[in-house]
Amino acid sequence: MNTAYYSNYINKILAEVKKAVIGKDTVIIKVLLAILCKGHVLIEDIPGVGKTTLALAFSKALSLEHNRMQFTPDVLPTDVTGFTIYNKTSNKFEFRPGVAFCNLFLADEINRTSSKTQSALLELMEEKSITVDGVTYKLPEPFTVLATQNPIGSAGTHNLPDSQLDRFMIKLSMGYPTAQDEISILKSKYSANPLDSVASVANANIILELQEAVANVYVDDKINEYIVALANATRNHPMIKLGVSPRGTLALMNISKGIAVAMGRDYVIPDDVAFICRDVFEHRIILNSKAKLSDKSTGDIINEIVKSVPAPVISAGRR
Repeated sequence: MNTAYYSNYINKILAEVKKAVIGKDTVIIKVLLAILCKGHVLIEDIPGVGKTTLALAFSKALSLEHNRMQFTPDVLPTDVTGFTIYNKTSNKFEFRPGVAFCNLFLADEINRTSSKTQSALLELMEEKSITVDGVTYKLPEPFTVLATQNPIGSAGTHNLPDSQLDRFMIKLSMGYPTAQDEISILKSKYSANPLDSVASVANANIILELQEAVANVYVDDKINEYIVALANATRNHPMIKLGVSPRGTLALMNISKGIAVAMGRDYVIPDDVAFICRDVFEHRIILNSKAKLSDKSTGDIINEIVKSVPAPVISAGRR
């Protein structure tokens, strides 16, 4: 594997996205990692912190076809998936694709829509396909859902089902910028839109090549045992009601492989796993009343678990 070649491409993509999204380097890196690992991203945050700009910057830097949908209570499942309609001329029913037929689907404020519409996303996120009237249509490759949601409890929001949350590889929060970063944002808006400065440095074929490179990263048995030990710690923790599912352990392994490629390696080390563990696990865990009484957050508990589970010692490279 030409690790230097892949790492260089990843750095080029990151450099372009950073032109439009200021001061959120860690978030940018994690979103790209999810894309390279064929995963989906959920960003929970208040409006106006740059979630949409982030998605648009990625679509431009990667030359990916993107669609955006503002999820509201009146959005129908067929708006997402598409529908069949009778054509009088051809005397046949024809399929009209929904907005999800693209490479990068920005599902904005996903928790404002109905459960029925949210459920329309389950098949396309898991199977990368959509079934309408008994016919299955494959989505274009690569395909990633970048969804945003308002903080739970905001006006007009609904909790996402656990089954849907579990299909997001990672959950992130952009947060407010620092004072200096916010000044830089103001300056960048003086004369032009920062998105106009984002150049295309990749395309769908290159992303598929990078995804293949990630799939071929070596994972030592000790790393697999470490990942399972972290997941089991969430299932047996006295303050956790619902621990991480096997889908969560798979997600942690896959995105750890993406980190390895970004760092120029063809093998995973324990630090890769620890770096991204919280983002993979946090939305998959439900705390019990004991945790709420102790005033501990899900993130606090995951951090404690990562510190308490011994990391294995891995020798460099394949053996």
